[in-house]
Amino acid sequence: MAHQKSSYSDPTAQNTSHFENSGGAGVCMMSSTWRDEQHPSFINFISSFLSANSFRLNFVRIAPDLIFNCGGLSISFIFATNWNCDNIEPVFSRVKKLKEQFAHLYVVVSLPTRDQNDSFVRSYFKYGMELGRPTFVPVQDIEMGFEKIVKIAHSRGGIVLLYEARFSFHSGSLLYTRYSAACKQRDAISKMKTERRQSVQGMDIFLGVITSIPSIDYHDANALNQAIGSIEAIAKASKEYILENTDLSADKAEMIVRFFRDPKFYLNPKIN
Repeated sequence: MAHQKSSYSDPTAQNTSHFENSGGAGVCMMSSTWRDEQHPSFINFISSFLSANSFRLNFVRIAPDLIFNCGGLSISFIFATNWNCDNIEPVFSRVKKLKEQFAHLYVVVSLPTRDQNDSFVRSYFKYGMELGRPTFVPVQDIEMGFEKIVKIAHSRGGIVLLYEARFSFHSGSLLYTRYSAACKQRDAISKMKTERRQSVQGMDIFLGVITSIPSIDYHDANALNQAIGSIEAIAKASKEYILENTDLSADKAEMIVRFFRDPKFYLNPKIN
């Protein structure tokens, strides 16, 4: 498969005018050495896929197989398209070297057979790889592998790409749909984090109020929260209702009712 680049034309020459006009989603720099080791049909697939996603493709001499630049962030990839069970050491030696040179490095490995997958799993631990440093992405075929590479580049590109996508809608609805999905996912995650933070803050306030009632501790407060709910609901609950739905003693239930309903009690200073 090596040295077959003469059988296909340079994709960057085909798409130059389009990218200069649209700005594109980013740049994909491909190692010319890695390119020459691939089948021409796979390189043509890559060219078409990048064009559909508004990436400009450049062939350069780089240490990783691929580097994507999205929104100012560079993401590097080693793409092992042919896993040789009898010659594994060079792959992991290269990974160990490049992970020290590139902050954002991913290793995509094509493992179409069970033997190759088993070989990869054994080798991963044999060569002392650390989980997530770098991240390995096993795939069943090389086309799937490259699609995952582009998805990773999209997601790591972040909000800058989401913004750019809205101004390059004419380059393809598929691109816009993918960016919109990523945007919605980020919005959902942000909303969940906000709700969780608010929930924690609300629980802190709840515990502060309920445990300020004489003889009521954190266990009692949690029991009231689970069985009755809000401070307002607890304030309206009767002694009988509290006793029926919690494990609090009669004295504690009486203390809660007095705390919320007896002005002589809640207006007087409390000295513990």
